[in-house]
Amino acid sequence: MEIRALNKAQMERVYYDHMKRAFPPSELKSLQVMERMRDSGRYEPLGMYDGERLVGYALMWLEPGVPFALLDYLGTVKEERGKGLGTALLALLGEYYAPMRGIFGEAERDNSPDEQERALQRRRLDFYLRNGFRYAGYDCALFGVHYETLIRGAGDVSAQELLAVHQSMYQKQIPPQYYERFIQLPLAPGEQPRPAVEWKEE
Repeated sequence: MEIRALNKAQMERVYYDHMKRAFPPSELKSLQVMERMRDSGRYEPLGMYDGERLVGYALMWLEPGVPFALLDYLGTVKEERGKGLGTALLALLGEYYAPMRGIFGEAERDNSPDEQERALQRRRLDFYLRNGFRYAGYDCALFGVHYETLIRGAGDVSAQELLAVHQSMYQKQIPPQYYERFIQLPLAPGEQPRPAVEWKEE
């Protein structure tokens, strides 16, 4: 298994053939936004290959000069699931970004009122915790969804250091009027996510 950077055509195929099927529309950035971020040096789409066969993908949000990578999307090809490829992909990402201080991400909090959905949220959190991630010290709410922030990397990364990076990334991507309405970073203990209202990506 190896990780390779995806070119524009490969990224488009991953987006339409896999991501559109794997992620609900409310959680998926538009392809145009991803391409614009990549063109500005702030997004890195990666594929995991077994020989010449794509088996997984990771889309990483970066900021020039910042020693952290935000795991924006992670997935395996539907036909390849159940083979431990997600674990393999995270291990390869750890090697790929070893020069950085860490990879961090947002995993949905296991607080759904629906028992089945809550169990799924818990499995997702446990997956990351089993694979080297730890709680980063703060929660956030993005577009009405409550997340725990997780990190895999240097043990001396403080919540304050990571939070400053996290806030800066969203402030650079989201127009101020939308940031104030839709981004709660951090989400204070006991604070509830504000209801999401549809917005148009610019």
